[in-house]
Amino acid sequence: MKLFSKLLIIIAVLVSCKTKKTVDKELTLPFFNSAEFTPEWIHQEDANYNRIHQIPDFSLTNQEGKKITKETFAGKIYVADFFFVSCPGICPILEKNMSKIQEKFKDDKDVLLLSHTVMPTKDSVPVLKQYAIENDIDSKKWNLVTGDKKQIYDLARKSYFADEDFVKTQDEEAFVHTENFVLVDKKGRIRGVYNGTIALDTERLIRHIEILKKEG
Repeated sequence: MKLFSKLLIIIAVLVSCKTKKTVDKELTLPFFNSAEFTPEWIHQEDANYNRIHQIPDFSLTNQEGKKITKETFAGKIYVADFFFVSCPGICPILEKNMSKIQEKFKDDKDVLLLSHTVMPTKDSVPVLKQYAIENDIDSKKWNLVTGDKKQIYDLARKSYFADEDFVKTQDEEAFVHTENFVLVDKKGRIRGVYNGTIALDTERLIRHIEILKKEG
């Protein structure tokens, strides 16, 4: 009888330990740690939790001429993408769908948007300012940033994993042009990647922002 009781205790402990490390995939978004975008659900008690990929420090300038850094987004959920003002192709669609996110969270101070120009030599602060005016972009909610080209391209490729062609070619001289919207949590970790040209994917992104907000 004593042996049976001990077995029950051992089983209970094992079940308890397993439960503590189980992540509910329906209620929690995964993390993305590489350009392969393999979703990983990592529990806080997991040894890998403190090694989750984070967006590094950066320093860029927005449409108001203000310095924008990683600290600007500390404790905020944000959506990042890459565009350029004179783009005749996918960029107008990206802007339209990003505007939907701006409208949805216009009164939510915990949600921000960040669009990097991939043509910083042409997209100066005044150019970005005019673009913001023409597209009803709220500078308090949505930062359009320009700056050092290498920094922006490194961010796209190595931090946000947003340049699919670079994954295949590793050609640093190639032009960055991606339709990805990247969802970043309050600790600077990637939690989702979406096709910004597709309305349904934008709606999915909005739902995922609501999930992230519940994480606290």
